[in-house]
Amino acid sequence: MLIRPIRDDEQNIYNQLVEHPLQTWEWGEFRKKTGVEVERIGFFNQGQLEKAFQLTFHPVPHLSNFSIGYFPRGYYPDDDQLSALKQIGARHKALFIKMEPNVAYPALETDPAKQLAQFLIDHDCKPGRPLFTRHTFQLDLTPTEEELFTNLNSKTRYNVRLAKKKGVQIIQDNSENGLNTYLEILKETTNRQGFYAHTPDYFVKMWQNLQHTDIMNIFHAVYQNTTLASWIIFKFKDKIYYPYGASRDIHRDVMASNLLMWQVIVWGKQQNCNLLDMWGALGPEPDKSHPWYGFHRFKKGYSGQLMRFIGTYDLVLNPPLYQIFQIADKLRWKWLRFKAKF
Repeated sequence: MLIRPIRDDEQNIYNQLVEHPLQTWEWGEFRKKTGVEVERIGFFNQGQLEKAFQLTFHPVPHLSNFSIGYFPRGYYPDDDQLSALKQIGARHKALFIKMEPNVAYPALETDPAKQLAQFLIDHDCKPGRPLFTRHTFQLDLTPTEEELFTNLNSKTRYNVRLAKKKGVQIIQDNSENGLNTYLEILKETTNRQGFYAHTPDYFVKMWQNLQHTDIMNIFHAVYQNTTLASWIIFKFKDKIYYPYGASRDIHRDVMASNLLMWQVIVWGKQQNCNLLDMWGALGPEPDKSHPWYGFHRFKKGYSGQLMRFIGTYDLVLNPPLYQIFQIADKLRWKWLRFKAKF
């Protein structure tokens, strides 16, 4: 097995092997524009590329000689992967590499990933603070459109029909104007709900790097010439994803977001996709007082399967500094949560 960096002329074969938008070549090029370092590694057997992944390295505040690695939605961890990560991490003087593997299973099943979790712990990994939520709803898009609509929660079906009756229109606009509309509504959403989002510059660079691909798609729900909701939908291979959404706090009675999700489902089928990943949910017994409960209930109405990922693990490469970083990071998040309340 030969392990080496992926060359620029291997972009196409690289994209054929990876399975998630955040592992695509195009996503890596976008992340470079945000100022982080990107590494792409391939595993070759008799000259043939068999596995590949990419990860980013981010400078540690006040410790400019050190970094933190982030490896989102990579393939199932194994010895070769972890060995390569340790070598790359050492070269970047990484305190740790945060891993969030693309390994999920039905949330109501007895945990089949205990063996993998133990494997990671035995290889210098520790459970880490998640960037992705542990759970998500995934909807099988292979049934007919009629079957999918029938499977919706009765209240969700009613809301979709109501939005159509009220005259809500769903428009796809991947242009710069479409992005600006999304950013305008995102600003309203974050100000209203008090949560943190990526900066406008982050989304502008994303759009600049993905606009000529099939990956990034922008959809608006429009009512009486006013855009009420705007979503960014990712498409890669035979799957679509709902990572970013924003909405206005007006005309809530026309149920624009319900129709928007339904039309994304219809669009996904038209694109010959077989799965919609809704990119986040609460667990099997959600707390109704949780700030995300409304999002969870909304997504549940489309009758997807609740899935649970293996979770987040930090591959620790510098144990002493990792412990110091963990303490500082906990204090930082306490301050951010306090600040968000006011």
